[in-house]
Amino acid sequence: MKRQRGVALITVLLVVAVVTVVCAGLVARQHLSIRSTANQLSVLQARHYALGGERLAEAVLLRDLREGDPRRPVDHLGEAWARPLASFPLDDGGELRVRIEDPSGRFNLNGLVRQRQADLRAVAQFRRLLQRLEIEPIYADRLVDWLDGDDEPSGGDGAEDNQYLLAEPPYRAANRSLADVSELRLLLDMREADYRRLLPYVSALPDDTMLNVNTAGALVLSTLVDGLTPARAMELVAARGREGYRSVEEFLAQPALAGLGARSQGLAVGSQYFQVICEVNLDQRRQVLVSSLQRGSDSRVRVLGRDLGQSGLPPRAVEEEKP
Repeated sequence: MKRQRGVALITVLLVVAVVTVVCAGLVARQHLSIRSTANQLSVLQARHYALGGERLAEAVLLRDLREGDPRRPVDHLGEAWARPLASFPLDDGGELRVRIEDPSGRFNLNGLVRQRQADLRAVAQFRRLLQRLEIEPIYADRLVDWLDGDDEPSGGDGAEDNQYLLAEPPYRAANRSLADVSELRLLLDMREADYRRLLPYVSALPDDTMLNVNTAGALVLSTLVDGLTPARAMELVAARGREGYRSVEEFLAQPALAGLGARSQGLAVGSQYFQVICEVNLDQRRQVLVSSLQRGSDSRVRVLGRDLGQSGLPPRAVEEEKP
């Protein structure tokens, strides 16, 4: 009888141990599920806050358009959209920051090729930009080959499928416009340092987008013609003042451009495309949304794309940081 009682006690202890392990596992899984759900809710909440910042930027851009002439807008850095917006406090000590930038004030990489042919004026301008940044000029020919529709290398430094197929892993030239500036990293032998140095001064917009001389920095303006140094281009930045240039003709009439042969081709004083950066800090998490917007003369703002994969705010051009 005592032996049977001992066996029964051991059996009970085994059952209790098994039940305890199972319960502990269930509790752990429940805690993990609760934390996972809380994380998803926090991420979703941060995303909606960021989308709210995007809507705010749309309203600011529309108000700016309605205050002027929608058919011939003049956009400059003294307007409300270009000034830093106040940060918005959120629940639990969170914060929303919104910044609107004008990519039309940077060199448009897609403008190197128009109608599947290299634009020699734009290529020369890009070479000058590379020279100003002390970057190897070989990227000019290679970018033209990346954008054009043929398989013939451009110049002495061009690269087409024959070169890219030798890479590890192999790939081909896109032969189309850039969807994002980050595609520059795919160019043959593109170095990370060169890409980072070039990033604040370039954009990837439709190939017919013109450079806004009211928002372009001195270094980008200095690439318009030979003989225009960045120091001399700073005079153009200073001359536009708080109201900006009212027309391209007014810009070309500046003394800093006298005798340099600058032309109006590819220049504008207004912008159609804008980039909105919304940064949300919530529950010790950080969410960055970069939205590409198009503002049309029909008083509508269209969202062309959203990028939630940004790790932080993109760098500003050095001359834009100066008062």
